[in-house]
Amino acid sequence: MSKNVDRRSFLGAAALGIAASPLGASRFASAQTLSQAAAGGAGIRPFSVNVPETTLREMRRRINATIWPERETVADTSQGVPLALMQGLATYWATDYDWRKCEAKLNALPQFITNIDSLDIHFIHVKSKHENALPLIVTHGWPGSIIEQLKIIEPLTNPTAHGGTAADAFDIVIPSIPGYGFSGKPDVTGWDTGHTARAWVVLMKRLGYTKFVAQGGDVGSVVTTLMAEQAPPELLGMHTSLPAAVPRAIAKSLTCGDPAPGGLSADEKHAYEQLQLLYGKQFAYAAFMHTRPQTLYGLVDSPVGLAAWLLDHGDGNGQPAAAVVSAVAGRTIDGHSAGDLTRDDVLDNITLYWVTSTGISAARSYWENKTSPFNAANVAIPAAATVFPDEIYEAPRSWTQLAFHNLIYFHKAAAGGHYAAWEQPQIFSEEMRAAFKSLRND
Repeated sequence: MSKNVDRRSFLGAAALGIAASPLGASRFASAQTLSQAAAGGAGIRPFSVNVPETTLREMRRRINATIWPERETVADTSQGVPLALMQGLATYWATDYDWRKCEAKLNALPQFITNIDSLDIHFIHVKSKHENALPLIVTHGWPGSIIEQLKIIEPLTNPTAHGGTAADAFDIVIPSIPGYGFSGKPDVTGWDTGHTARAWVVLMKRLGYTKFVAQGGDVGSVVTTLMAEQAPPELLGMHTSLPAAVPRAIAKSLTCGDPAPGGLSADEKHAYEQLQLLYGKQFAYAAFMHTRPQTLYGLVDSPVGLAAWLLDHGDGNGQPAAAVVSAVAGRTIDGHSAGDLTRDDVLDNITLYWVTSTGISAARSYWENKTSPFNAANVAIPAAATVFPDEIYEAPRSWTQLAFHNLIYFHKAAAGGHYAAWEQPQIFSEEMRAAFKSLRND
């Protein structure tokens, strides 16, 4: 059984050369994790979460000590996250929210650490009880984490209890991107999305998988698409919920702020208008993290500052803030709900960022990234895509099949948005079964 380590023990471990471990500048540590990290090497070590109570008390103290600005001068969200929403969330976070419930959920799952290219990588690995389960690696995005994927583990690994058959089973691997959650924080440059894509192949091979498939959304879509472009022989196929499909000429028009070009179909024109809104009014957060991530000191100093930054990032129909609005104010943003998302779900994710001090290290992944999540990819291996109606943009099939040359599955889901696995886990799981069905005998 692990136990908390005091500051002296932590500094002693850092002196042994493990400061780049998942403990980096985090607010928690465990004796078990420290001793395993010190061992280094390419092994796979069990991992569990045990945030010190002092860390949680300090978080609540800082929430209660927040210096609030005046309220916005508009009656909508056009100036950012409304004051009343943040104050209501902060009150709940400091008084009623229970991180230990999330911690228990995580520790009920098989979690591990392994070292790849001198960086510790955290991941969840759940094997199905069914034979011939298809190995699947799922990559989260920003401002998400492994919290996004917790609800899909059971329906994907145990499909017979969730409307599927034994032939639909997956073994699932959910890693934390470098700089996020419990993975290590890179202390040198070079951990871009392409590097992460290559590391995921190393991880799957280390787990003994000679063939596997991959899925991702948001930043995870970039990682997964680059993995597919790299085309390692072990990768049977990929699925994305955010297709990098915008043709070069269309991307140029968007960059210039031009009106929609003539000759677009209805679906293409709708996608163009969605991307116009994103580039024109909703993408400032990404531009800042892409250029000046280190300046965001408030993300590791103020829990409320962190929460506001993670909530207000322009994704489809205000998600995931829609869940908070629904829970705090009894309504949704712009008439759209956030599916199965709850206020506790959102706070689980935000609190994970806080206790691991990863606000800036995660933002730095945008500085490292060299690949647009929207501009057309060049993928030759089998690829699948699901378009969720509340996504940032609804990629047209016409664009998607030009970027993904072997498009084996394309479907418009009935519900879901930018965090589809989090919001609509049943629909998402059904999409995974359908998307990869044809690859199971390869």
